[in-house]
Amino acid sequence: MRLLSLLLTLILLTGCRAKEEQVKRNNIIFILADDLGYGDLGSYGQSQIYTPRLDSMAAAGIRFTNHYSGSTVCAPSRCVLMTGLDTGNCRIRGNGRVPLQPEDVTLAKLLNRAGYKTGIIGKWALGDIGSTGTPDKQGFDYFYGYLNQTRAHNYYTDYLWENETKILLNNEIEIVQESYAKGLGSYATKKVDYSHDLFTEKALEFIDSNADSTFFLYLPYTVPHANNESHFNNEHGMEVPDYGMYASKDWPEVEQGAAAMITRMDRDIGRILDLLEEKGIAENTIVFFSSDNGPHQEGGHDADFFDSNGPLRGIKRDLYEGGIRVPLIVYWPGTIVPAVSDHPSAFWDFMPTALDLASVYTPENLDGISFMPTIFQYQQPTHQFLYWEFHERGKKQAVRMDKYKAIRFLEEDRVELYDLSTDPGEQLDIAADHPQVLARMVYHMNHTRSPSDEWPLELPVE
Repeated sequence: MRLLSLLLTLILLTGCRAKEEQVKRNNIIFILADDLGYGDLGSYGQSQIYTPRLDSMAAAGIRFTNHYSGSTVCAPSRCVLMTGLDTGNCRIRGNGRVPLQPEDVTLAKLLNRAGYKTGIIGKWALGDIGSTGTPDKQGFDYFYGYLNQTRAHNYYTDYLWENETKILLNNEIEIVQESYAKGLGSYATKKVDYSHDLFTEKALEFIDSNADSTFFLYLPYTVPHANNESHFNNEHGMEVPDYGMYASKDWPEVEQGAAAMITRMDRDIGRILDLLEEKGIAENTIVFFSSDNGPHQEGGHDADFFDSNGPLRGIKRDLYEGGIRVPLIVYWPGTIVPAVSDHPSAFWDFMPTALDLASVYTPENLDGISFMPTIFQYQQPTHQFLYWEFHERGKKQAVRMDKYKAIRFLEEDRVELYDLSTDPGEQLDIAADHPQVLARMVYHMNHTRSPSDEWPLELPVE
């Protein structure tokens, strides 16, 4: 009997060890840029901004050419990423101060329950202090950064949050306005601590301290977002400690700053990849990189200066391709066979993909479809359609179905239709020529949202 008990114990221990080793293969890092355009990386056609580490990731991994953000502005896009629901179904559909609620199911909650150490470092934007939406209430073991997206405009802010503790920085600021998002905009009168650099250091610390565990790190950087309040101090909004290699360029200072921000981010992503190698976990860690929406035209920056949207039409706040089509690089050395994928995917696909990679049960009510088959290059299920809605500066909806993309401007009672296979720049409206296609697209627009939903959905902060 004792021998049988010992054998059973050995079998259980062996099974647990095998399961632990399997889970350790699936460390997950998602790095999110803020307002980075489809054309801002060398691997996506950029010729003036230096991004060698991201370009090498793209060359060694999967570079997606038909990937879409969750929205055309930050808060709803991040909500989509964390919940696997598109903006027809997720809670946060605009940039107002709306928190996630206890009943919301987030990726972090599911991974945390499965034994992952979960951390977010950077900009959250899904619930301010005292609300139900703070990271610790939504599945994260560790948080460092900005809770409020308007405070995140200022790279030299006076404080950041570490979990729910306010960490005072060495900067001094002037508060200039209360924005529509009920967050305080500011500029720095004394600049010491650059938040992006702090995020990188905290990310390195998180990886180092969890290298022997299984972890999910969500790293939503704020570059190259503008400080929209810096003009009150007669400065441009592309705040960066120095212009680096661009200081000698015959460019406007604001564009030197924009390029320097992106290259600084690229450098720091390289530091993260180097640490994964140093800790011996690079082959056990899959790294995703994307942007929350298209390029901005704020803080004095001109999105056309670097052709930041590449061949696409539109920028941030548009539902044209330039506002929502973004880079996606998936990097997993030793596992991924390098490839370029034109599979149409979107932020709501990340949650089921990550759960697949972690061997965690995927809820049935998600809008996303795992693109793990694309990562491993076998047959990929596809969406019937992709959907967005946006209600700032006019109510708009968009649907992509196969090669067609429709955009509806509700207040103008107008729908445009484009064939992205021949017209990715959305220059030729073919709505009048394809009434049946247009009718199918409008049907999906009319039946995606729940009839009980109000537009916009704005819930009170507790």
